[in-house]
Amino acid sequence: MTNFLLPYKYKWIGMGLVILGITGLIFYLWFDFRLILPVFAVYASFLETRMFTTFRTNIADELIMLSLLAGFLLLVFSKEKTECEILDQIRSRAFLNALLANAGLLIFSILFIYGNGFLTILLLNLFSIFIFYLIFFYVMKRKEINSQV
Repeated sequence: MTNFLLPYKYKWIGMGLVILGITGLIFYLWFDFRLILPVFAVYASFLETRMFTTFRTNIADELIMLSLLAGFLLLVFSKEKTECEILDQIRSRAFLNALLANAGLLIFSILFIYGNGFLTILLLNLFSIFIFYLIFFYVMKRKEINSQV
């Protein structure tokens, strides 16, 4: 498993991107931050449906989501400072637990959350699997370290 992981230094870049994304999200939600630029769209459906077109739009939300996604990917797929064989097992268990927790969140949301709240859950679902994984991984890692001491 460790052969497929990025070097440890990418974890810091990932952390920076997540912090940048969260900061951007705060500015976007509370201060109505906008960044209007021309973009190319394969498919756009606002007032009218257009394909393969360019138009001016606020791309702040896309940049925030890209920053968060890239940051979480780098955090999840980077090696720890000191790698050992037990971390591969912890990674596998954390991944399985993250999938189950994410599926549980989605099932709960489908059954009990409606309207715009459900759309918010779907948006959060882009990142929840990474968040669950990181929580489970570091909790399991801490337990393993404490049990060895």
